[in-house]
Amino acid sequence: MYPRVFRPLRAALGAALLTTVLAAGPGTAAAQDRVVITTASGQLQGTAPDANGVSAYRGIPYAAPPTGTLRWKSPQPVPRWSGIRQATTPGPACYGTSQPGAPATAMSEDCLTLNIWAPPRGSQPKAVVVWLHGGGFQFGSGSDPKYNGAALAARGVLVVNVNYRLGAFGFLAHPDLDKEAGASGGYGLQDQIAALRWVQQNIASFGGNPGNITLFGESAGAHAVGLLMSSPQATGLFSKAIAQSGSFWDNQKGSIPTHTEALTQGTALAARLNTPTADGLRAIPATQLNTASTTGAPFGPSIDGHVLADSPAAVFARGQQQRVPLLAGYTAAENFPVFDPFALPHDTPTEFRAAAEKLFGAARMSEFNALYPSTTQAQTDASAGQLIGDMAITEQTWEMLGLHQRTSARDVYAYKFTYTSPYSPVAAHVSDVPFVFGNLLPQFFAPHSTGRNHR
Repeated sequence: MYPRVFRPLRAALGAALLTTVLAAGPGTAAAQDRVVITTASGQLQGTAPDANGVSAYRGIPYAAPPTGTLRWKSPQPVPRWSGIRQATTPGPACYGTSQPGAPATAMSEDCLTLNIWAPPRGSQPKAVVVWLHGGGFQFGSGSDPKYNGAALAARGVLVVNVNYRLGAFGFLAHPDLDKEAGASGGYGLQDQIAALRWVQQNIASFGGNPGNITLFGESAGAHAVGLLMSSPQATGLFSKAIAQSGSFWDNQKGSIPTHTEALTQGTALAARLNTPTADGLRAIPATQLNTASTTGAPFGPSIDGHVLADSPAAVFARGQQQRVPLLAGYTAAENFPVFDPFALPHDTPTEFRAAAEKLFGAARMSEFNALYPSTTQAQTDASAGQLIGDMAITEQTWEMLGLHQRTSARDVYAYKFTYTSPYSPVAAHVSDVPFVFGNLLPQFFAPHSTGRNHR
């Protein structure tokens, strides 16, 4: 039996943060007031409160820079600083691929920072939401303007956005790295866990409640939510979870690589660079490593034996996931360009139906044709796009919701985002994000119909 379904309209997703968003009136702090915050690592000073009384603290390091000998190491504590650190400028994005459809952004290995938007303090500590950005674990940044937390924080919730290592920097596995620490390949997820620990330790200084933290994200960020729900390393670090267009897998095929597969990928990269050892890989300049590692199959989460000891789906089925309330859902048209190469062959309607029969079986074709019609080529292209979106996101979301409902004994909520307007003409992948944050920027991905000749 599926969980209850509700259909958010307009900004309803922003209001559905499991009741963590509370109403707040405009702040009264004078514009020149810039409060100094004391954290475990030192003092911070952010921007002056805006018209709603929200102060921003940007570029806060939550772990030591993972550079030099710390490349492919677990995140280490932030060195203490003296004096007051200005927290007014976001940190650079972590190395990865260029973000499709967006201007190039500065990248660096020294990227383990987070941003905080704090509403006016009240009589009680504020609920906290921690955002994990999307991008297929290959691109993106918590500092992207789409994720500016000021408007959401104005509703009375403390907003945190996180950078984490991407691509090969975050997910490379290698035998030498296994010898160093017993497991390799999960550094990006370890970064997210380190950020959550930092939040628990320090968020009270910003007026937040460390006992009321909602972890939420979209696309890869939502996959990360599900992965951390299945990880013992993240136990107790958040009390609620929201997964937008993602579940507990990292790819559209519904499987997460084994450690053996991740090791094969890592050693293949080392061979291409003529550097068989981990120390040799660490000596390669970051820009060169980034270029070499983003031209083949993407690096992403794997069953590393540390953060992820087993398939997340198996963990959920056994009821061993974090037993927290879960809100998860998807958009009406999840297909978008990054999924195109994985669509079923569809150069002709006949080719599409033959590929579908091979995948789903002849006995299911009557049902399949009703759901994904292919009488004309235009219809076939549309159905191929809808199908890959359903395979990549929708089906997996329902499976996670169903498993969590059956095994967690906690509240489970589902949604389908269908809202369209002249601003947002297609309820496509990522189209819900501006409504969550209240930032009406251009759609991240333009309305899209799956192209042809993709395999």
